[in-house]
Amino acid sequence: MVVYPHGVHPLFVGTPSSIEALDSAMSGDKQILLLAKRDAEVDTPGRADLFEVGTIATVLQLLKLPDGTVKALVEGGSRARLTGFEPQGSYFVADVDLIPEPVIEGHEGEALARTLLSQFEQFVQQSKKVPQEIIASLSSIDDPARLTDTIAAQMSRNIANKQTVLETSDLKERMDLILAVIDDEIEVYQMEKGIRGRVKKQMEKSQREYYLNEQMKAIQKELGDLEETPNEIDALRDQIEKNGLSKRAAS
Repeated sequence: MVVYPHGVHPLFVGTPSSIEALDSAMSGDKQILLLAKRDAEVDTPGRADLFEVGTIATVLQLLKLPDGTVKALVEGGSRARLTGFEPQGSYFVADVDLIPEPVIEGHEGEALARTLLSQFEQFVQQSKKVPQEIIASLSSIDDPARLTDTIAAQMSRNIANKQTVLETSDLKERMDLILAVIDDEIEVYQMEKGIRGRVKKQMEKSQREYYLNEQMKAIQKELGDLEETPNEIDALRDQIEKNGLSKRAAS
């Protein structure tokens, strides 16, 4: 996963080295560097297996679970670029350069923030993938950088796309990037909705055709049964002829 600044995130940690690193952080300044792995299958990554830009986070809470894993609650701080690290026991101590958060001057930042929030509200209403309650919490955020990263954390993209957002240090470019992501998600959802509508209509049509076919079979069966039922008049005539009644009685 990719952790963005400004948000509070739960992390489930299972590797002994990572657990030791968390314990060490908790006994010190509680600061850790969170870097995403390029390949999730690599259990013991080296520097080449990690992205260079990550998030410095503060460990708020550690909870050791019965299965031996640890649930950590962390709060994202600032973006940072890895410049080097060295082993300390089973974990690594990182050297980083902080990436400053730029500010958009004037009303441009406010206008971009309003546009971003409006598009995200439309995405939430259409997709139903994000709880409606998140909109209320976002409405109270007046910092464009915090708003952008908070929205980015709600978007279900792959690791490479999430990392691209994290590495985009220019705030205006980052906001434009998230707007494009939201627009793409809305377009995909509308396409999915159209496909589901066509499938539903086709199923309803098939069900109607099946129902009509069954009705036709039932009617044809009834007609066949009627044809097989002997005519009463013919049966009576046959009975008269068989009994040999007189002409006067037969008439």
